[in-house]
Amino acid sequence: MVGLIGAMAVEVENLMAQVEGKQETRIGMDVFVSGRLFGQEAVLAVCGPGKVNAALCAQSMIQHFHPEWVLNLGVAGAGENGVSIGDMVIATAAVQHDCDTSPIGDPVGLVSKINLVELPCDAALREKLVRATGVLENVNVHEGIIATGDQFINKGEVRRRIHDQFGAKAVEMEGGAVAHACYMHGVPCGVLRSISDQADGHSDMDYLTFVKMSADHSVKVVEALLRGLAE
Repeated sequence: MVGLIGAMAVEVENLMAQVEGKQETRIGMDVFVSGRLFGQEAVLAVCGPGKVNAALCAQSMIQHFHPEWVLNLGVAGAGENGVSIGDMVIATAAVQHDCDTSPIGDPVGLVSKINLVELPCDAALREKLVRATGVLENVNVHEGIIATGDQFINKGEVRRRIHDQFGAKAVEMEGGAVAHACYMHGVPCGVLRSISDQADGHSDMDYLTFVKMSADHSVKVVEALLRGLAE
């Protein structure tokens, strides 16, 4: 079984609609949809925006369904000028850009307890995701750091600070938390993002305009990924 987590319904509802033999399991306030998706046993959930929502959902999924890997998918803001609306970003690692205990001597971004700045994403899953993006036409694909924080980034200076600190290709609100939960439980993790806005002063308008298109890109890649696993 594989696990798929999106923050919002628009990011996973199309996938949930195609699950065969669908079963729903409620754990706390999260609803998990399990069954067969594109030839694979899968469990899917909408975690809600933000790091705590994402981590709690990922932990419940891991403990109750025992997926062999977990993929966090959805949309994000661009982390740098070279990444544009409609592009795909596949994480080499995730960071939590709003973790900061540097006043007591820690590196910015250090996640206490596990003592990492870069939260690892599984290399084998990343390679499969890169291949799966081949289903998209005229879409640029980037691999690199995805930065997570409890903020919708809509100021260019904030985006620049995050990029300068971590080299982020994308900024969003859940991937680093899912990677955190997966790391603590020893479960391979991936983070896939389609860019919906430039994370600048126009991001609120761009997001509303392009979120559906960007979410559809992620869904197409996930379909190609799961169908490819059966080959």
